[in-house]
Amino acid sequence: MGLIGKLAPDFELNAVVKGKIESNYSLKMLRGKYVVLFFYPLDFTFVCPTELHAFQEKLSEFEQRGAQVIGCSVDSCFSHTAWLNTPRTRGGIEGVQYPILSDINKTLCRDYDVLKEDEGIAYRGLFLIDKEGVVRHQIVNDLPLGRSVEEALRMIDALIFFENNGEVCPANWRQGEKAMKASQEGLNDYFAQPR
Repeated sequence: MGLIGKLAPDFELNAVVKGKIESNYSLKMLRGKYVVLFFYPLDFTFVCPTELHAFQEKLSEFEQRGAQVIGCSVDSCFSHTAWLNTPRTRGGIEGVQYPILSDINKTLCRDYDVLKEDEGIAYRGLFLIDKEGVVRHQIVNDLPLGRSVEEALRMIDALIFFENNGEVCPANWRQGEKAMKASQEGLNDYFAQPR
């Protein structure tokens, strides 16, 4: 089960936020917002910039849903800053606006159980944390497997829908589709609908 249904481990770490280093960036300061916390292995690698750019390209959609995106790796804030100042055409992440945490001591990676101990880097973990600080969704990919930003958005939509309507969201559910009541009757009604 990992962290599902539990309070997300808090943190106070240095972060690069819009190009500036901020100390003591914490999860507590984000209460009242959804948080998408994602871990990636290292700055200046191959798959990682594709993911960081993909989150940036959809950043306004996360913000419209009241969600704060946060990246995290074991690199220093100085490495993050250098990578942010490197153009995309040279493998950089210039233009990324959301916070990137520096977990240089690997504490947060351990707390979220995404540390690949033998290499001292993070697996590609993603955690959806609700407004009360509870982990509602988590997924962890191996190093070579990039994640789906669309799926992260879909999961926020499903959580918001559940919180607002009390209905559960079936497989492949998308915003605007029929959900179902959490009962046998609701299940029967759902499957009685033409597909």
